[in-house]
Amino acid sequence: MQDTPGAQRARKTSRIQMRNRKRILDAALEVFSTHGYRGTTLDQIAEQAGISKPNILYYFDGKEDIHVTLLNHLMDEWLAPLHAVDPDGDPLEEIVGYVRRKLEMARDLPRESRLFANEILQGAPRMAPHLESVLKPLVDDTARLIEAWIAAGKLAPVDPRHLLFSIWATTQHYADFEAQVQVLMGDADAHKGASAHLERMFRRLLEPDPS
Repeated sequence: MQDTPGAQRARKTSRIQMRNRKRILDAALEVFSTHGYRGTTLDQIAEQAGISKPNILYYFDGKEDIHVTLLNHLMDEWLAPLHAVDPDGDPLEEIVGYVRRKLEMARDLPRESRLFANEILQGAPRMAPHLESVLKPLVDDTARLIEAWIAAGKLAPVDPRHLLFSIWATTQHYADFEAQVQVLMGDADAHKGASAHLERMFRRLLEPDPS
C-alpha cells in the first residue's frame, strides 16, 4: 500500500524539521562553548546556523530552551561511560577503562565539555535538577561499588568520590583548557601522551598492596 501524497509531505516536513533542529543545536553548541550562556545571543546562533532568528524561534522558545536541550542531550552522553563500568569486571581495568573513555570524550567532544563546564561555573542554574536526580544517584552507586572493591582487597584504599573528581579533572582538562594545552605541547600529540600518563598514574594509585 503506497503512502498518500499528504503522508509523504508530512514525512518530508518531519525530516526537514529534524535537520533544521540539528543545524540549530550544532550552531548553538559552537557559540555557547565559545562565549558561554551569558555571552551568547540568538542572533549569534542564527548567524552560525545560517537560519533566520524567527525561524529559530519556530523550533525553540528561546536561548534558554536551546541551552537546556543541549545540556539534556549532553548528560545522557556524558554519563554513558560511568554507566558502562562493569561490577563483575576486573576493578582496576574497569577504572582505567573509564579514565580512557573520559579522555577520548575530551578529545572527540571538546565543545560539549566546555558547555558543561560553563554551566557548572555559573552555579548550574539550569542543570541543578539533573545533578541531584541523575548524577548524584549514579555517583552514589559507583562509590558503593568502589568501596566494595576496596573492602575485597581488589583496589587500594581511596575516597571513591575524590577519585571520580580526580578523573574528571585530569581528563576534561584537555578539552576545557585545549588552547593552553596546544600552546604548551606544541606539535606533540597531547592525547596520546595523556593516555599513557593518566593510565600509569591511576594504576599506581589503585593497585592493591600485594601483602
